Amino acid sequence: MRKTLVISFSLRNTYRVNAILYSLRQIPILKRLLVQSLYKVRALKVIANIFSFVWEVLSAFLGKFLYFATMITGLNLLYENQNPNEVFLHILLFLTIIGAFMNTYMFNPTKDKYYAMILMRMNSKSYTLVNYGYSILKVIIGFMPFAIYFGLSKGLIIWQCILIPFFVASAKVAFAASALIYYEKTSCVANENSMDKFKWIAAGLLLIAAYVLPVLGVVIGQSYALLIMILFVVLGIVSVVKIISFQKYHEMYRLILANSMMQMENAKELSKQLSQKSISENTLVSSNKKGFEFLNDIFIKRHKKILWKSSIRITIIFSFAVLGLLAALFIEPSIKQSVQKFIFEYFTYTVIIMYSINRGSGFTSALFMNCDHSLLTYSFYKHPRQILKLFTIRLKEIIKINLIPAIVVSIGISLSLYVAGGAPHTWLYAVIILCILSMSIVFSVHYLTLYYLLQPYNAATKMKSAIYPIIMYATYFLCIILMNIRLSVTYFCLIMIVVCIIYSITACALVYFLAPKTFRLRT
Repeated sequence: MRKTLVISFSLRNTYRVNAILYSLRQIPILKRLLVQSLYKVRALKVIANIFSFVWEVLSAFLGKFLYFATMITGLNLLYENQNPNEVFLHILLFLTIIGAFMNTYMFNPTKDKYYAMILMRMNSKSYTLVNYGYSILKVIIGFMPFAIYFGLSKGLIIWQCILIPFFVASAKVAFAASALIYYEKTSCVANENSMDKFKWIAAGLLLIAAYVLPVLGVVIGQSYALLIMILFVVLGIVSVVKIISFQKYHEMYRLILANSMMQMENAKELSKQLSQKSISENTLVSSNKKGFEFLNDIFIKRHKKILWKSSIRITIIFSFAVLGLLAALFIEPSIKQSVQKFIFEYFTYTVIIMYSINRGSGFTSALFMNCDHSLLTYSFYKHPRQILKLFTIRLKEIIKINLIPAIVVSIGISLSLYVAGGAPHTWLYAVIILCILSMSIVFSVHYLTLYYLLQPYNAATKMKSAIYPIIMYATYFLCIILMNIRLSVTYFCLIMIVVCIIYSITACALVYFLAPKTFRLRT
């Protein structure tokens, strides 16, 4: 087992280190300095190993902190009339069950599993038990400090806080064991990268139970919640026996990994076919515009289904959500004060909402796949003035696509605030609307600017840039940080409006001066 653990860590670490070194070579300034032989340089490998270690530590703790701070305790203002420790355990219980069956850590077809069990032919059972045991141990260690901190702050006693990490880990182990039993009986293997509709429906219902029931005054009592947690711990201990005694890991993982690769290939082909079917074949589509405006207008008209479908769908979903919240405020007036307080104290949460609903990534992907991968072969297409002109034309279009759901969100929040008790100043409603629209514009500018400055695809439409996904992750984490900053609504809104103006001007300047060199086909 010890040898397997060492090899597993070495394999995973080597993969990460090479990925980090590859990413460094994608940085324009460093690309000329770092040659291919850098993979042999010991000093750089040491630095990359340090980054790898830091990432391992962050992955164990950071996500758990954000989970407790946002998903469990962040919404407690909506449940001020309920017992805080009961609401805390109620939400934790349902979210843990969702996480347990959607991510057991065992049925995720990762590259290191493919390298180890298929290419290197390591013992599948030993490899699985060692790595799964390590993942579960990380769950317990990562959850422990935050379970104690947030649990004590909600009125739990120390043994109840210590129980939480073991409950989370045991729930994952129990669902993993049940999936192994199901595989033995049916030969149907689970794949956590490909969830069926029943699991998504179950997750949706459990989310409703977690967050909506407390608003209606229905909460699992503390004693019942603790009893369920203890039962899961006992079930998890029993399930360990099944996981250790299971003998078909090699057979099961061959199916998981083979199916995963097949699904990836099928997904690419299906995506291409769906993209082609979504493009209008109407030869009568025309425009009275000229130059790049003509090109963009024809592109938008022919790709209307691809570009607008998700935006319209999101708009409909948020419209129903706003109507539901307004109905709840009229039906249950007791929650008005909580909603008003939540909007004022947690308005920064709108950052992650606007980030999530922005369609910039899909827009730029469609641009490259169905337009730019051909036109980038022409030199006139990369002239500074032409690039800036087309950039601004496309920016207007992507802003329009993203503003539709943003308008619904902004008006919905303003209406909810008005019904819940109102703002201290009438002009604050207009500022809130402008702020949310500004955030939508910022993310639209952000995605399109990154596309022009990094252009991550090659001629085969495969992602080749290592920096692009890193910046995407960095953007997400920045949103999480902003989400947890407490600022008054007025200051936050004014800052976002100013950021929108400055970022838009800066983006145009960067595209004009840098895009002629960066907006190209990757090899």
